[in-house]
Amino acid sequence: MQNLRHIIFGLFLVISSNSFSQITLTTPNVESKLYLGNGKNQPLIVGLGGSEGGNAWTSDYWKKTRDQFIEKGYAFLAIGYFKAKGTPDTLNKISIESVHNAIVLATKNANINKKKIAIVGGSRGGDLALLIGSYYRDIKCVVAIVPSHVAFPGHTNHFSTSAWTFNNKELPFVPVNDEAVPFLMKHDLRGTFTAMLKDSIAEEKALIKVEKINGPILLLSATKDDHIPSVEICDKIIERLKANKFKDANKHIVIEGGHGEPLKHFDLVFKFLEENFAKK
Repeated sequence: MQNLRHIIFGLFLVISSNSFSQITLTTPNVESKLYLGNGKNQPLIVGLGGSEGGNAWTSDYWKKTRDQFIEKGYAFLAIGYFKAKGTPDTLNKISIESVHNAIVLATKNANINKKKIAIVGGSRGGDLALLIGSYYRDIKCVVAIVPSHVAFPGHTNHFSTSAWTFNNKELPFVPVNDEAVPFLMKHDLRGTFTAMLKDSIAEEKALIKVEKINGPILLLSATKDDHIPSVEICDKIIERLKANKFKDANKHIVIEGGHGEPLKHFDLVFKFLEENFAKK
């Protein structure tokens, strides 16, 4: 009967060697793999990778951390939203609702507590985590690691379209301006994004409405981030939350090191989730 129920929801079940259940979901425009422990009423953690593409959280590299989530009683949904099977080949005009639809499908599993959903995203996946949380009330916690506070262009040669869409409409984004071009030509990402963000009018239009997130928010930034000025960006997010009298827990932790260093500190993520999400 369990296998039949999975088929009804378009799921395929395999059992991994560590006794966790691994389920591949049939989700348009998104690759989704759901990992389950043996318990009932498991809170769901949604994992989003960054600009590397693919479905990062299904990789061997992230297996240890993914398994830690399962061992702590969470279910884990790994989502690939570009450069993965059945997804766009470029981070460009990615449908926010397609990702959310995959999350909703995962919550149809009888072992998942659909009232407890948290998203963990890194880099561009951090942007997406904040965006989804700002659009959908069923997301009850967001962890964004070296994210941005605005939408940026898609990763095309012309940079003239948004990275994200909602209801088939491109989200406003901060464009590549003249000042950013020399940095872009030198492949200086931090310089490029810093120059782009000097366009305060475009920045204001492209802001992610983080104050609409329906639950606690954890931000991790890096002091020597060579991709974006993540410390300053996360400070701006906290300032926006304060200005809007955000009622839920919110925390910005600054990590010494480069863009990828905060991804080595999931102990901080586990602690925040335990204190502000799992027990709530």
